[in-house]
Amino acid sequence: MYDNFMSLEILSTFAGIVAATSIIVQFSKSVIKKNFGDSFVRLYTFIIALILNFVFAKTGSGIQGIILTIINALMVTFAAMGGYEVFSDPMAQKQRVKSKY
Repeated sequence: MYDNFMSLEILSTFAGIVAATSIIVQFSKSVIKKNFGDSFVRLYTFIIALILNFVFAKTGSGIQGIILTIINALMVTFAAMGGYEVFSDPMAQKQRVKSKY
């Protein structure tokens, strides 16, 4: 069995960076949302994903490595935020279902 939950090997994988990004954003997005609004949460998620990718999952060197890291950060951002909803219908309004009771 695993003796630790998060390690450098796990953080260098796609699933590890998505999990770390999701956890960081979920615990701190209320501050961003309160001060800047909903649209900045997406940018904040991308910035967190970009930082984690540069630190833990560098790919290549030079300009190719930077571009690949940015593309990877975009993929991590989509996955961490529930990419299908953000990508397919970014202006969707969530409505509460009223209870009969």
